[in-house]
Amino acid sequence: MSETFLDQVLFMAILLAKILAIVVPLILAVAYYTYMERKVIGYMQIRRGPNRIGPLGLAQPFADVFKLLMKEIVLPQNANKFLFLLAPILSLAPAFAAWAVVPFDDWAVVADVDAGLIYILAMSSLGVYGLIIAGWASNSKYAFLGALRTSAQMVSYEVAMGFSLVGVLILAGTLNLREIVLAQQGGLLDWFWLPLLPLFVIYVISGVAETNRAPFDVAEGESEIVAGFHVEYAGAGFAMFFLAEYANMILISALTALFFTGGWLSPFEGIPVIGDTFLGEGSIFWFLLKTVFFMYLFLWWRATYPRYRYDQIMRLGWKVFVPITIVWVMVAAVISVFGLIDRGM
Repeated sequence: MSETFLDQVLFMAILLAKILAIVVPLILAVAYYTYMERKVIGYMQIRRGPNRIGPLGLAQPFADVFKLLMKEIVLPQNANKFLFLLAPILSLAPAFAAWAVVPFDDWAVVADVDAGLIYILAMSSLGVYGLIIAGWASNSKYAFLGALRTSAQMVSYEVAMGFSLVGVLILAGTLNLREIVLAQQGGLLDWFWLPLLPLFVIYVISGVAETNRAPFDVAEGESEIVAGFHVEYAGAGFAMFFLAEYANMILISALTALFFTGGWLSPFEGIPVIGDTFLGEGSIFWFLLKTVFFMYLFLWWRATYPRYRYDQIMRLGWKVFVPITIVWVMVAAVISVFGLIDRGM
């Protein structure tokens, strides 16, 4: 009896340590992603960005967080108090929960489940409820209109993202994220970005639309509807929405690295001489490098492109992306049936 209890305690302690090992670096990554965004866009606009608080402005994210957490939580008149306070939690929780099945290396994953891909799709779909509830519970026309736009946009682009992942599933032959990466073994040209190039491009662009980032940020178009669904939020509530947005951006960057560019696998794998050195070995370093590259794309596009009109966003999602993904899923099926590519496993 005591051994069983001790085993359970030990299991829970290890699980808690694994969760903290992901959540704590993720919170720090979100904090410094905001810093990276302000610096990158600053240099693109020939200015410096944050440079006052701490050396090179490195303490700026913490100053912003403390400022937001010290502000009063203001409840709008006639707002639904329970739902108003629940919405930021509903938005943030799935963004963190999805990381449970993300493999950082062949051995570094919290839950190596066989239905990892379905779990990811479920978690990414849950986030939209937080936004809808925030817009409705605020009792504000601006917030409600922003929530309607956001939910319609996210649902539209989830279809294209889902079909893109069906192509990955067909080629990999598994729903397990670790095995999807192992199916891409062999080198740069064996990764899924090549046979699934249209799906890869659509997944990345849909990821930008899914997170309501520029140039798809009509939900919070300042010139039209102020700040969108979180217009009535201040302090901790606003900070949680902010955190959820950046956590989702990092998640989509990580998933793009896993599904299309070989996760932790090295691009030099299989290349003579270089492939035989440490550079040819897969490691968490390669996974983080690819993730940071896709994170950078979010910032680059924000600094470069003007905002889309709402009807253009909907047309792009339903009339361009969805038909292309359906066709390319059929192409992926043909590739898989006739064995036109070798699975790394």
